[in-house]
Amino acid sequence: MKIALVLPGGVDRGGEERVIPVFLALIARMARHHDVHVFALHQETRPGSWPLAGATVHNVGAGRTVWRAIQAIRAEHRQGAFHVVQAIFSGHCGLIAVVAGRWLGLPSLVHIAGGELVALHAIDYGGRRKCRSRLREAVVLRAARVVTAASAPLLHSLRELGIAARRVPLGVDTQAWAPLPPRARTGGSARLLHVASLNRVKDPSTLLRAMRKLVDTGVEFDLRVVGVDTLDGEIQRLARSLDLEEQVSFLGFRTQRELRPLMASADLLVMSSLHEAGPLVLLEAAVAGVPTVGTAVGHMAEWAPTAALAVPPGDADALAAAVATVLGDDELRLRLAREAQRLALAEDADHTAACFEALYEEVLRG
Repeated sequence: MKIALVLPGGVDRGGEERVIPVFLALIARMARHHDVHVFALHQETRPGSWPLAGATVHNVGAGRTVWRAIQAIRAEHRQGAFHVVQAIFSGHCGLIAVVAGRWLGLPSLVHIAGGELVALHAIDYGGRRKCRSRLREAVVLRAARVVTAASAPLLHSLRELGIAARRVPLGVDTQAWAPLPPRARTGGSARLLHVASLNRVKDPSTLLRAMRKLVDTGVEFDLRVVGVDTLDGEIQRLARSLDLEEQVSFLGFRTQRELRPLMASADLLVMSSLHEAGPLVLLEAAVAGVPTVGTAVGHMAEWAPTAALAVPPGDADALAAAVATVLGDDELRLRLAREAQRLALAEDADHTAACFEALYEEVLRG
């Protein structure tokens, strides 16, 4: 089978930085049995092509990206016919997939993987904030042969829009991220970890306000924050103003190789996002034997209360209370970790690839 996979990016030539690990895992698995061509919209500003994980990446580059991506798919189709066109993320990726699919007479599939279905006006985020983008999504989601999404909250949002969709979680590559058994705490300060870019959607200010409340109630902890800073030092300044410099350290970007030991040494992952399709880091933590306390979005909403504890987004008091509850009851923490690991291993990267391949066979038969 020849597959056109449309992605926004996350497929850098080096395979370490500027990559999205779940994309690499999916590409590598599909490329074992199929001829996979990845059309990346914004990996580099200039057009280019390179091999990655057994596939061929076609970087579209800046300037008339949507039109040139459609033309690039069409040109490769002439070299050897595609069977399906798959977009990970809707938006421009989904538009490219359905237009190219219609033009070439191919089935197109669109996977919801971000904020395509939300409108968070307070932080200027989401694909449903503006009339133009709402119209585009309506066209794309109805034109796609199959729509998929990573978690139950996204499926619920799609049903409210009248879109029938399938659940396909984007799972962890357990060959690169080997499972570790959940571990009892050894005493001393709790080792907390937060892994996400510092941006408005991840709501790190609520995270820090929750940490301040933990300090005020006498909970001893060390929080490591991993992720690219997109807010120009605002969150670091907030940490100083909250007098959290002893408890919170900002580590910046870390590759998967560098993140692994940080995760393995953590007692708890803490997430404060306003919206998530997943997130993948929750699944990575679960595979590493680490449970999560976070906001009720994405998989955190799906898994609570048996495999994670979830609180309303933006509620620092509730987040602090949930973290304190888990840190104060190690049997609860281990119980959450074991169930989270069971769920994450059942829906790993092999499962993801198998789900997509089964969908491709289904639409081709149809």
